[in-house]
Amino acid sequence: MNRVQKLLKTYPELKPLAKLTTAKKIQDFLNDLPLNAGSDWNTCRSAVKTLQAKKAHCLEGAFVGAAALYFQGQKPLLLDLKTSTPDYDHVVVLFKKYGHWGALSKTGHAVLRYREPIYQTIRELALSYFHEYFLDSGKKTLRAYSQPFNLLHFETDWLWADYDLWQIAEDLDDSPHFKILTPKMIANLRPADPLEIAAGKLVEKNHTQGKTIKTK
Repeated sequence: MNRVQKLLKTYPELKPLAKLTTAKKIQDFLNDLPLNAGSDWNTCRSAVKTLQAKKAHCLEGAFVGAAALYFQGQKPLLLDLKTSTPDYDHVVVLFKKYGHWGALSKTGHAVLRYREPIYQTIRELALSYFHEYFLDSGKKTLRAYSQPFNLLHFETDWLWADYDLWQIAEDLDDSPHFKILTPKMIANLRPADPLEIAAGKLVEKNHTQGKTIKTK
């Protein structure tokens, strides 16, 4: 019995993920998982604990998506998108198909979502989030992206741990990042226009809370 088979036998909560045989199916699963954006949102649950809670924010959704990819033989790789203050970072899961990169994403935001596997480099993929990543004021905030962050450095804790995985979150935040803009570029940025800002306010309904909550 290999490692994956042992995990699926020990943690039956993970079995539905093993049936998600394509990135499209994994993204659909993440979309159907309600947002963790209520009074107890300040968590960093493993994939098992997230599935038990039946809700996820972006990093918890990333653990779930990475687990599904891992069960299909792909490396569980995260990509951190770092922003300027006061915006929030976003975390997506990287996958590769036909030699090109794509991304899975758990978000309530209308545009910071799934990316088709059409990007030749990680930088190309990260930049696909740039123009839609802005505040209600129109300020564009995406500033850097991480190198691929392999969850296997933490063995399988991210899959099953019964404690919050803040150490993984901190290590991801502290991992090497690549700047997107120079200071001159930042000074020359055009704010999102009123139509873009209005479109950016479109968010997903939080089914667990019964109200609309904006979250990255």
